[in-house]
Formats: sequence, structure tokens, C-alpha cells
Amino acid sequence: MTSSYSADQIQVLEGLEAVRKRPGMYIGTTGPRGLHHLVYEVVDNSIDEALAGHCTHIEVDINADGSVTVTDDGRGIPTGIVAKTGKSGIETVMTVLHAGGKFGGGGYKVSGGLHGVGISVVNALSEWVEVTVWRDKKVHNQRFERGIPVTELVDKPSKENRTGTSVSFLPDTQIFSTGIEFDYTILSGRLRELAYLNAGVKITFGDRRLELIKSSEPHIESYCYEGGIKEYIAYMNRDKQPLHEEVIFIQGERNNVQVEVALQWCIDAYSDNVLGFANNIRTIDGGTHLEGLKTVLTRTMNAIARKRNKIKENEPNLGGENIREGLTAVISVKVPDPEFEGQTKTKLGNTEVRGIVDSLVGEVLTEYLEFRPQVADTILEKAIQAFKAAEAARRARDLVRRKSVLESSPLPGKLADCSSRDPSKSEIYLVEGDSAGGSAKQGRDRQFQAILPLRGKILNIEKTDDAKIYKNNEIQSLITALGLGIRGDEFDPSQLRYHHIVIMTDADVDGAHIRTLLLTFFYRYQRSLVDQGYIYIACPPLYKVERGRNHFYCYSDRELQNLIRNEFPANANYTIQRFKGLGEMMPQQLWDTTMNPESRTLKRVEIEDAAEADRIFTILMGDRVAPRREFIETYGPKLNLTDLDI
Repeated sequence: MTSSYSADQIQVLEGLEAVRKRPGMYIGTTGPRGLHHLVYEVVDNSIDEALAGHCTHIEVDINADGSVTVTDDGRGIPTGIVAKTGKSGIETVMTVLHAGGKFGGGGYKVSGGLHGVGISVVNALSEWVEVTVWRDKKVHNQRFERGIPVTELVDKPSKENRTGTSVSFLPDTQIFSTGIEFDYTILSGRLRELAYLNAGVKITFGDRRLELIKSSEPHIESYCYEGGIKEYIAYMNRDKQPLHEEVIFIQGERNNVQVEVALQWCIDAYSDNVLGFANNIRTIDGGTHLEGLKTVLTRTMNAIARKRNKIKENEPNLGGENIREGLTAVISVKVPDPEFEGQTKTKLGNTEVRGIVDSLVGEVLTEYLEFRPQVADTILEKAIQAFKAAEAARRARDLVRRKSVLESSPLPGKLADCSSRDPSKSEIYLVEGDSAGGSAKQGRDRQFQAILPLRGKILNIEKTDDAKIYKNNEIQSLITALGLGIRGDEFDPSQLRYHHIVIMTDADVDGAHIRTLLLTFFYRYQRSLVDQGYIYIACPPLYKVERGRNHFYCYSDRELQNLIRNEFPANANYTIQRFKGLGEMMPQQLWDTTMNPESRTLKRVEIEDAAEADRIFTILMGDRVAPRREFIETYGPKLNLTDLDI
């Protein structure tokens, strides 16, 4: 029996009801990332005031009750009546979607806000919001609950002649199912990033949850960087050896588009780390500003190399990836009318930006390097070395390919492929050792799950050059099985053979080490795989508890203790089996616990703070011992030794 579908079934969601019904459309997810996005939405409004030149200090506090307060010294939200809505300016921006001062009209020249939905979405998804505005020698106050105003706008005369806005909010537990506890490190990473991108703006960040931070004093940090993105580069490279001391800084404005670029090459880095920002929003998926920067770097450096006779007439040009080897760069553009692809704003689409970045950076960089020939020479020497190493690697790779017995099928022999040819539905499990590989091959669903067993510990590519990488059998197998192409080439998702790349290692120290080596490989060889969310980590159970005919799987010590204390009677008989390796599990057990999409747990590998991720990889996996020793000495004493699985 089918229910009738008539005009009565068509719903129109009024006002903020739509946001509460479909929060994912506005904040991406109702998990931890969406929760922190609420804070960014409020802070971004204060940053937009700073961009307009009206705000110098932003205070962010996590309060004792778990709510967040963001205060700035900008102009304050207008309090007059908006003719179109008949409500005050405060109530309009808080309760009406697509209402704001960033659609033109002179309030803001440049802003990260585009759609006028940010603060109203925060209001809709919070249990309560309180707004205080200082303006015209008055202090205005209004409270909202789940998007609905519960008080009128109350104003009192103020003795101090200050201006600004303060927004406090407590996220709604009905919406955020995974909890509403803010993570200090995630927020501090983004706030520090904003302070670097907006030179001279002071951001103070305090955590007043004394019980949680186990302290009698609130934890307060202050970020203010007069050098802006130059200091950001210095911060990212503080554990590396720079090739040239001075950070190359380029700043300019054309057609109302402001461009800032900071560049520094390092001796002990073999990959590039280029971060792009448009109107303070990090563009993970790139865009026209990054394309323009990459093009102009390649063209300028090749022109200087020919002029200085570093490349002879009959020799080919250096490739972009050779020139960018060891480069840390930040490009920040401020565009009056930005076109982002999607509400999450991860790719800039304005075509005019490409040309502006190209011409501006080209002129300044050429002039800078012509006055500093020794800097130009050291950068070019590194690029030429990279070019020669890439050629040697290419020859080594071709040699390996020619040696391949199966000319027609270059896929590795150990790969047990799946029958599906659709990458978006296919998964590949990277398994440690042949015994676990055997169980996984027997337990898998051949339709969409492929297995690649890896022998022993793979190469740490943070410390090796390309020629060695391509000669290594395990890494060769990985590259060909996944369809990754050559290191340094632009990432092409259409060549990827599987969209779920799952690292499945044993739950012991060696398993953790192999997982780290694989993550280093993906992060340094083809970082877009991590950025675009193709890498996952499987979570095999640690224990199997049998009681009578029933058995339970536990994924952590806490789960095991909880099961024994709370689920079983005090006098229960049970046996506990600890899985040291995946090879100890029967194929059916492995399928039920770790590989069956219906019942497994997968962790997706994501990067919240790109600069910090890059730094940690450099310290822990790089060549230099001193920073690693310092890291261990700093964090070693904080470890609980009983937690270590030794």
C-alpha cells in the first residue's frame, strides 16, 4: 500500500526551523567539527570588523559552564530598526537567514562572510544566546533561546564611551549528539592562524573550565603578530634549517584584491607545504590564487635560472615540483566578491585572482632575487638537485617497470583485488604481514574489498630521496596498487583506484609504528589523499570476552573494565582473550569486527591544523635528532607508563 503524495505533504520551513531540521547543510556536520565551526562563525564576524579597520582586540573565552563568549571592540551590531523586517538590527541578523552587512552597500569592503547565515545559524543551534552591544554611549542586551528571542532589546546608558559586540552561546545538546565540550587545542590552532593572517590584531583566548583543566587559574593565551604571515612561516619552519634566513614577503593590491605572499625554502625538507587563504578562510582544495602562485614561481625561477646560466640552452626547464621542493609558503588574498565552491568555502573560484597573483608576485619576486643573487643561486641549486634526483628516480622507476614480468598487468602480485571497478565503492586494506593478509583475504567481501599485505616496516620517506623511494618494493607495490602516480605531480582523483584506503595494523607497538610510517608516506608523498579524506584507520578489537555461549568484543581497556564491572554479575565466570595480532583472529571474526561495513568502526584521518601537522612530522620522522629528543623530554614525563603496551 503506497501512501498518497499530495500538495499537503509539501512543507515550507519558516525562518531558522530549516537550520535545526538540516544542520549539516550549514555547518557540515553535527559532530566535533560542526561544534567548533560555531565558534569560528562568531569569531569570523569580529575578524571582518578588523578587516574593515574598526577592531583591534578580540577576546574568546570558554566559560565554566561550557558556553563560549566572543567579545570585540568593533563598531557593534547596528541597533536601529531595519525597514524590511521591522525588527532591530540585532534581532534581524540573529533570527533571519541571509541577513547581514556583507552584500555590498559599504559596510564592509572585504569579508569572509558571504551569505549572511553565520550568526543566525549559531543562534538556531544553541540552547541560549546572549548578545551585548556597546554603541552610541548605550549598552544593548538581548537573549535568545533555540533561535527565538525571549527578551526585548533592552538598552541602558553606558558611562564608558566604548563600542563593540559580545556574543555568548551554549550549543544545543539536542543537535550535537556527540557532546558539546570544546577542545582547547583545536580552537587555539584556528585563532592563532587568524592572528597570523591579520597582522596587528590581538586575539586573547581563555579557558575558564577550571575542573576540566585541573587548575585553580584560568588558562589564558594571547596571539598578536605584527609580522603577520612572515611570522607564520617562521613558526612553521622553526624546527627546520632554512636555506635563506630572510622570509621573502610580497604584498600588494590590484583591482581591490589584496595579495600577501610569504616564502621560505628549507634545506632539510623534500616536499612543499603551501597554504592558501582567501578572506581568512583556509582553502584546502586550492583555487585560482594557488594556481597563480605555482605558475609564477615556476616561470620566474626558470627565467632567472636561464639568465644566470644555471640551465643551458639545450636543457629542459625545471618542473614546478622541483622548484617547490622544500618550500614553505603562505598566500593570503582578500577579495571583495569572492566566489567559493560550496558553503564550506574550501576552493576559491574567482578567475581574475589568478592573473593578479601572477603579475604582482612575478614583478616583486624577480626584483627581490635580482638584488640578492646568492639567495637566487641557493634556491636554484636545490631545485636543480631536485630535478636531477627526480630524473634518477624516473630512470629507477622505468627500470623496475621494464623488469616487471607481467608487462600487461603492472599491479603487484600480492594484491588481492576486488571485482568492483567503481573506485568510489571500492576499499583497499593495507595489512601488516602475510598471516593477517591471509585472514583478511578469506574474511573480506570480494565484491568491493581489496587486500594488500605489506612485509615488515616500510621506508620512512621523510628522510629519503626519491630514487630510494622508487627502488623500494613495498612502496612500489603501494604506489601501483593505489594508482598514485609520481610524487610532486598534481593529484588526480580519477586515477585513484580506491576511495577508501584503510590502514589495518596489529594493536601492538610495531603495528603503531607501521601505521605511523604509512601515514608519513601518504602525508609526504601525496598529501591531497589526507586532505580530501581518503585515508582511514581500521579499529580491530583488543579483547574477546567469552562467558558461557556468549562472546563480546572490546575495543579498549575502558570498554573491557566497563563490561566486567557493569554488565557481569560479581561471581561470573568468563575468559578474556587478548588479540596481539590480526593473524590470531579467524577470518569470520575479522570480518564481523573490523571489515563489515554494518558493524565496523573506521577512523577517518583528517588535518585540523596544517602547520602543526607539518611540524610534528618534521620533528618525529625527520633527520634531526635534537628536536625529537626535546619532544620526548617534554612529553615523556606526562605519560602514564601503565598505558603503554610494552
